[in-house]
Amino acid sequence: MRPLAAQQPPAPAFAPLAVSHPAPPAVHPHSTQEDALALFTGVLLISVGVAFFTSAGLLTGGTAGLAFLAHYATGISFGQLFFVFNLPFYWLAWRKMGRNFTYKTFAAVLLLSVLTELQSRLLQFSHLQPLYAAVAGGLILGTGFLVLFRHRCSLGGVGVLALYLQNRYGWRAGKVQMGVDCGIVLLALFTVEPLRVAWSVIGAVALNLVLAMNHRPGRYTAV
Repeated sequence: MRPLAAQQPPAPAFAPLAVSHPAPPAVHPHSTQEDALALFTGVLLISVGVAFFTSAGLLTGGTAGLAFLAHYATGISFGQLFFVFNLPFYWLAWRKMGRNFTYKTFAAVLLLSVLTELQSRLLQFSHLQPLYAAVAGGLILGTGFLVLFRHRCSLGGVGVLALYLQNRYGWRAGKVQMGVDCGIVLLALFTVEPLRVAWSVIGAVALNLVLAMNHRPGRYTAV
């Protein structure tokens, strides 16, 4: 007796369609001219934000904040202290972020030093409400830093550390810088009245919210 042939499953009425995934967008590197324009734009915005803060008697975070505190305590010029405090971070930038990043960061620090020296001749405020100065100045500063970060540049200091930690471990650069900035501003409680420190913290939060919302892994692909 012949064994029955094994029954084959019926063929599907419709063959499954292959799912195609769109190719990732091409990455277009920034040109030298685009980097130069972005560096000038970002530093100019930052210098305006610094003018808001200083005119209202507020403080900033990062190495700039440390330089301001040391300047108030010792009388040494802000520019000299700012340069010295950034020296260890130039080494970190050179080792971890690359030569081009370090060159652009050094150029940005130098340009900001020049603009802050000229700021009193170019921009003056007769009256500036502290809360408005904190929010508006913080948002302007954050936008300036965002422009620099998008073009692989910073103003040294905490910005270099925040970008390295984001690239290496995926930590949000804005959140890292916000935590450090708020801690530095709180140190001012030893030399500055509490109300000014409170306005300064609001400014630091406004600055870093811009970075936390806009500068995150996968949101921007140009280099």
